Amino acid sequence: MRGGAPHRRAAPLALVAGALLWGQAQAQQAPPAAGAASPPEIASPSQTASPAPTTDGRELLPPLPMPIRRAEPPQADDTPGIDRAYGAYQAGSYIAAFRAAARRLEADPTDAAAMTLLGELLELGQGMRQEPAKAAQWYELAARLGDRNAIFALGMMRLEGRGVPRDEAIARALLRQAADKGHGPAAFNLSLPLLLTGKPDDLAEAVRLLRVAAAQEVGDAQHALAVLMLDGRGVPQDIEGGADMMARAAANGSLAGEVEFALLQFTGRGVGRDERAAARGFARAAQRGNAIAQNRLARIMLQGRWLPRDPVQAMGWHLSAKAQGLEDEVLEAELVKLPAADRARAEAFAQDLVTANALTRAPAAAQSTASEFK
Repeated sequence: MRGGAPHRRAAPLALVAGALLWGQAQAQQAPPAAGAASPPEIASPSQTASPAPTTDGRELLPPLPMPIRRAEPPQADDTPGIDRAYGAYQAGSYIAAFRAAARRLEADPTDAAAMTLLGELLELGQGMRQEPAKAAQWYELAARLGDRNAIFALGMMRLEGRGVPRDEAIARALLRQAADKGHGPAAFNLSLPLLLTGKPDDLAEAVRLLRVAAAQEVGDAQHALAVLMLDGRGVPQDIEGGADMMARAAANGSLAGEVEFALLQFTGRGVGRDERAAARGFARAAQRGNAIAQNRLARIMLQGRWLPRDPVQAMGWHLSAKAQGLEDEVLEAELVKLPAADRARAEAFAQDLVTANALTRAPAAAQSTASEFK
């Protein structure tokens, strides 16, 4: 397979697919896997340091996101109309999705989208035992047929050594192959290490890849591209275009984009100034666990502008941000003024936030960094 490791001549796809389906017959029935007198002004973007400065000294708010591990939800490329297998998957009927995909392969042993769906179900253990090795086999078959989602999934498994031996060179080649086919998450993942080298040629290639991913509505790629557009790094500076791209990132679920777009709305940079909308954006991002948004929300609630004044909740948001390493001397000074009972309530509120955020985060073992792609 282009971009993959050398291998012996493969059996015909129909025979291999049939063997895999036979081996999974029993899996279809398996169970699923387990108040201040003088409130401070709200900080401008420069008043609270970001935890991750870039190589040229500019502070990104927030840092560059993690590589994307998978394209969610899976889609059947080039499949006309409503597809039963993928429809069942989207509805959470995973066994029905497996059976529908199996029927598709019985009718057409070269159905790459059905193979990719079977790989997805087996990789995640949805409706059956989690079997990464067999998932990788299905992805391999679909990748040979050019399915870009399968190529991407196989590349990530190669990168992490799940179901197949870890091999960064093969992983990079597979991601490049998927990106060349217009796969947004693959293009985004490839761009991340290039953004960190400081080399002009690498930055130019990162911008190209980010444009591919942004066109596929990958929110984190839109955020990264928007930052470059706003700063004029690697592209001509375009304040309004960068703000528009940041709005798209926020709309597509990028937490980094949500925070940065709220900052743009707060300052009126590239977009009409709307502090009330910015406050709502900070509140949404704060609920998702972003420390910078929690810090901004604490100041907003302490002052009582755009949102009801609530010193107890304000200090709770401050303590939650502080638990993530974001210090704020102004808010800390307000915290010591709270009566003991109110401080206890603020601490309990912050603990609830920390616990809720911990539950929604991926396990540490599942986290990845851009250094994996170097």
